[in-house]
Amino acid sequence: EMLKKIRRKVVYCPHTTAGITINENADPDVKRDMMRRFDETYPWEHPLDRHMEGNTAAHMKASTVGASQHVIIHEGRLLLGRWQGVYFCEYDGPRQRTLYVKVIEG
Repeated sequence: EMLKKIRRKVVYCPHTTAGITINENADPDVKRDMMRRFDETYPWEHPLDRHMEGNTAAHMKASTVGASQHVIIHEGRLLLGRWQGVYFCEYDGPRQRTLYVKVIEG
């Protein structure tokens, strides 16, 4: 039984100003610190930004985080580290969003 079936879940966000990441989910300060550092790195207003919608910072944050994550499913549960959680990251909202989740066998 060395070859067990591996299942994984793909979580995908089809939006250019939102993303999916995996990070610590035990201490709420992690979320606040991440957002503060993203805001420092990608300020909402920058004199050289030319995107007419004015949300270049949201596009940059979403590109940094990424649009999807793969997570292994073991015995019917997501195989995450002790402190990990899957985050949906909204950088230009609130907005109505669609997420796709696909379980892949094999």
